Amino acid sequence: MANSIAGPSLPVAPAYSLSNVTALNFPVLVSVPHCGRDYPPELLANLNVSPSHLLRLEDRYADRLAASAIASGFPAIIARKPRAWIDLNRSQTEIDPDMVAGMDATQTPHISKKVRGGLGLVPRRLHGAGNLWREKWQHQHIIDRIDKDHEPYHLMVAHLLEQIRSAHGSALLLDLHSMPPVQDENRRQIGFVIGDRFGRSCESRYAELAGIHFRLQGYHVQTNHPYSGGYILERHGEPARNIHAFQLEVDRALYLDEKLCEPVAAAQSIADMIRNCCLMLAEQLTGRDQLEAAE
Repeated sequence: MANSIAGPSLPVAPAYSLSNVTALNFPVLVSVPHCGRDYPPELLANLNVSPSHLLRLEDRYADRLAASAIASGFPAIIARKPRAWIDLNRSQTEIDPDMVAGMDATQTPHISKKVRGGLGLVPRRLHGAGNLWREKWQHQHIIDRIDKDHEPYHLMVAHLLEQIRSAHGSALLLDLHSMPPVQDENRRQIGFVIGDRFGRSCESRYAELAGIHFRLQGYHVQTNHPYSGGYILERHGEPARNIHAFQLEVDRALYLDEKLCEPVAAAQSIADMIRNCCLMLAEQLTGRDQLEAAE
């Protein structure tokens, strides 16, 4: 059951749910920012495409992959609102002016590659589907999403990491995502990608140990390619302060059906593997055996 906690002058918002944040028995915080499935009616009313296209934006059921870690007592924050509503892994400035009424390009002079590709703070279009929205969103509407959904999530992540660091001397954010099936240059299927912004968001040994963990289970693992991590790692990873953060991408084919839509039985074993990775990292961070705490 999720616990309630007040962050710095913020109540728990409907944008996320929390688990195991009262005792903070472990130095690893699990974040799942792209799994939200609570689609606001106003979003669905403005759709220019079939709602099924929005599933491509989801890290479909990635919250299920955090279930074993949560059951073992690891603190977690899980998004409820979908990525189509607001992307928690984008900066507040990554707004596409072409999809916002009352906004022009002079207000966003440095448009990122992701925004140009249609995947900014609020996604604008998808390859093969075209523009997602019938009408432009009002600028104030986007500001409200930032204030009510985006910033509360990040303030809570920062608050929890500070609390964990205070309790344990160090903290690690495991930012959990899923990816479409992808192969490397040798056409090997990639099971997991670990991103640490090329060492900027996490002390290298933690990312390396996580890679070894999944390789020992027989999976092909890559680091920082094709995903090196985004805004969440940039904002929250502070290795110099002993607050580390890395992104874990999981191949959706490992835990979803052939249509990459619904979980299959293998999802449990992947979740257990992620839980065991969290236990290993917690032991490395504290120098203590974490198995007893998890039982």
